[in-house]
Amino acid sequence: MVTEQAVLDALRAIKDPEHHKDIVALGLIRDLTIADTQVTFTLAFTSQSPASKATMHSMASRAVGQIPGVSKVQVKMGGGAQARPSPPAAHVHAHGQAPAGGPAKSADFIPEVKHTIAVSSGKGGVGKSTVTVNLSVALRQSGAAVGIIDSDVYGPDIPLMLGSRGRPGMFENRIIPVEAHGLKMMSIGLLVNEREPLVWRGPMIHSFIQQMLKDVMWGALDYLVFDMPPGTGDAQLSLSQVIPLSGVVMVTTPQEVALLDVRKAIGMFQKLNVPILGVVENMSYFVAPDTGMRYSIFGEGGGRRLAEEYGVPLLAQVPLDQDTRVAGDEGMPITLRRPDSPQAQTFRELAAAVQRRLGELAALRPLPTIG
Repeated sequence: MVTEQAVLDALRAIKDPEHHKDIVALGLIRDLTIADTQVTFTLAFTSQSPASKATMHSMASRAVGQIPGVSKVQVKMGGGAQARPSPPAAHVHAHGQAPAGGPAKSADFIPEVKHTIAVSSGKGGVGKSTVTVNLSVALRQSGAAVGIIDSDVYGPDIPLMLGSRGRPGMFENRIIPVEAHGLKMMSIGLLVNEREPLVWRGPMIHSFIQQMLKDVMWGALDYLVFDMPPGTGDAQLSLSQVIPLSGVVMVTTPQEVALLDVRKAIGMFQKLNVPILGVVENMSYFVAPDTGMRYSIFGEGGGRRLAEEYGVPLLAQVPLDQDTRVAGDEGMPITLRRPDSPQAQTFRELAAAVQRRLGELAALRPLPTIG
């Protein structure tokens, strides 16, 4: 039999990252009811950031769901009495502090874009651009209008992976994005010679990201996806300062050396109050085409451990596959090149998981004012 004490004990393991106390001690748990094997309660948030709300919501649901005998968990959202004031948010500049005044509203730059999604990794070589391209294609295949901004000014791979080397047009002093496979796309790689290195400092990167938003005719989009450069540098900070991102997808490979850098990137986005949509474990395993044997070349379970550590979903485990690499090199993403392949199916499932997660986070933001 599930008891109230067991539920509260499980919830005491979850700490508010801003107040540094467990959510039971803070009085955030309200209206706890247990009906046979089903548990329902309300998280009565006060001044927490959207990212913290999303994290605690996911962790609370997961923690109670793991109690023996629990078959269903329903976590509602509500308002509560104001907790002790949180310390003022740190203002971030180019060395990791947020800018005074906060980010501009997205309506100032991209008023017709519903959702803005960053795809980031913290580490190079984990297949982040491959995930970005195939996620975008899969979102497009679901019927959505999708755009991509290649924010990796030092290694702009998106034009190659989408098979597009055309120059963007101009209309009334605004840039017309290039279209490829039904996607609208902009990249510095479309504007400079592919062998020309870019030696840019932070202010130039910030200016480029602003230009890609306010000076490009994106039109009505359901999703605008940003392919971020590796690391925790100027591009990530600038984007988070310019618009309120709907969320970020973190890409990793299973081995510990990749997880180390992804943890740093997650920490950065949390400081910037960007919701973590979840984790994609790329190159998760390899299936030998001749024997069908499955090999964990880069280790096993790293992405799942990372997702559980931060209380976010493991959105997908993408297999290592030669055709995926060839498809990217030839400008025809695997989701289009072989739509019936297991890899394409994985990316479609990833797109569906991202859409669900965005819906969940949207429900967390507009909390009612109580009192």
